[in-house]
Amino acid sequence: MLIEIISILPEIFKIIKNFKNIKRATKKKLLKIRLWNPRNYTKNKNKKIDDYLYGGGGGMLMMYEPIINTIKTIKKKIGKNTKVIYLSPKGKILKHKKIFKIIKYKKIIIVCGRYKGIDERIIETEIDEEISIGDYILSGGEIPAMVLIDCITRLIPNTIKQTSSITNDSFYQGILDAPHYTRPSNLQGNKVPSVLLKGNHTKINKWRLKQALGHTWIKRPDLLKKIKLTFEQKKLISEFKKKYNLRKKNNE
Repeated sequence: MLIEIISILPEIFKIIKNFKNIKRATKKKLLKIRLWNPRNYTKNKNKKIDDYLYGGGGGMLMMYEPIINTIKTIKKKIGKNTKVIYLSPKGKILKHKKIFKIIKYKKIIIVCGRYKGIDERIIETEIDEEISIGDYILSGGEIPAMVLIDCITRLIPNTIKQTSSITNDSFYQGILDAPHYTRPSNLQGNKVPSVLLKGNHTKINKWRLKQALGHTWIKRPDLLKKIKLTFEQKKLISEFKKKYNLRKKNNE
């Protein structure tokens, strides 16, 4: 997969290139990341890429010409059949399902805004999709771009050795992941659930499913409304609720 990043702070992305999964995918030639600074594509002798807002108001806006010229240069190099994504607080919230759609594209261009964002005419003419990573404001699109790239890389086939670590992740099956434990098994009386220590994988899988469903019910009940639960899953949630409510009552 080819990811082209447009940013006025390309040096920031040196960090993500050293992430284990991204480094592995790059080494295997499963992923290629290139950086483009729009300052290099402006006719302004001072490399100016931002200007004041028409109509007044605080803050600066990234100008049309540098961004458009950068996008056109990239498309000329790699072909027009590419997805252009703009990281924006006005975009649709990034969901795990969206990543599966994005990785189907062989080439994507990620536009990182700064200041008050980018000229609306860029969005109207060149942006295929606006994506947000949450309902909050950051200084620019670079960190959201890193989030998106990391999510994408995890799902590129042959990047992660143990595929089970992906399929058991939170959100992969529409629910949160189950709790996990490591050594020591007894931490000052706080013990690891005994089912995890006995090696019966049928019981372990059932326990993990119940915990995953239960923790989703506690922390993200909205997710359960989006999936069609089986009879077995409904039964497990019911069992979890009874135990949870009893424990809660005893602690009151």
